[in-house]
Amino acid sequence: MTDTLAPDLAPADVDSILSALASGERPKRPNAVSVSITHGWRALLKIKHVPEQLFDVTIFPIMMTLMFTYLFGGALAGSTKAYLQFFLPGILAQSVLFITMYTGVGLNVDHEKGIFDRFRSLPMWRPSAIVGPLLGDAVRYSIASTVIIVMGLILGFRPDGGVVGVVASVLLLLVFAFSLSWIWTMFGLILRTEKSVMGVSMMLLFPLTFASNIFVSPDTMPGWLKAFVDVNPISWLVTSVRGLMHGEASGTDIGKTLLACAVLVAVFAPLTMRAYRNKA
Repeated sequence: MTDTLAPDLAPADVDSILSALASGERPKRPNAVSVSITHGWRALLKIKHVPEQLFDVTIFPIMMTLMFTYLFGGALAGSTKAYLQFFLPGILAQSVLFITMYTGVGLNVDHEKGIFDRFRSLPMWRPSAIVGPLLGDAVRYSIASTVIIVMGLILGFRPDGGVVGVVASVLLLLVFAFSLSWIWTMFGLILRTEKSVMGVSMMLLFPLTFASNIFVSPDTMPGWLKAFVDVNPISWLVTSVRGLMHGEASGTDIGKTLLACAVLVAVFAPLTMRAYRNKA
């Protein structure tokens, strides 16, 4: 066996290797917006592979609208049509807010599968792994809103605010849902299992939504309960959505709703990112 290597197998010069590696232009680091959009698109692709996820944004809103309208409409407002005018903006808000829980559940599943460990090793804007799914879920909220509004129109709901009022109410609802989702993303990162995330989320959402002005006016409630309903941010949201849809929007109510959104993001977004950085 000879010690002489063939010419094409001779050791390469280090300088030539470095020169070859440096000859091409290094691709630019993706910016925060593009990376967030990519993660949002990834969240939407989950629906493509598991279309059963659309159940909560299609069948569930229809079921809730029909059930509450025809079970309680006559007893609470004298007729289902009159109750629908009051109730539909509220059930629209409730249905979308319940859907926000699944953001935290999805993040918890991704973490348990080790997907976040891969994201941390990539040269990208770290919060995009959280912000992207939140933006992607806005599509789910929009689908649920469209389903409920169309169902309401079929049943006899007539928004006095017209198309502009309806669109404005949905946009406000999407902003609030995005802000509220930061709470569930935090739970998705600090709790161990997806069942825990779902359980804690339901435990918080149920009293907040039912102890509000979604189903009935708080004027008939006991004083202590009415006091809670009046300071419940979900009541502010429902009042704003109801006002926009019926052309009676109050700048004060909308302002309080946007203030609640700002507080939710300011408090829970940093806590969520801290949990994301510290998660082993």
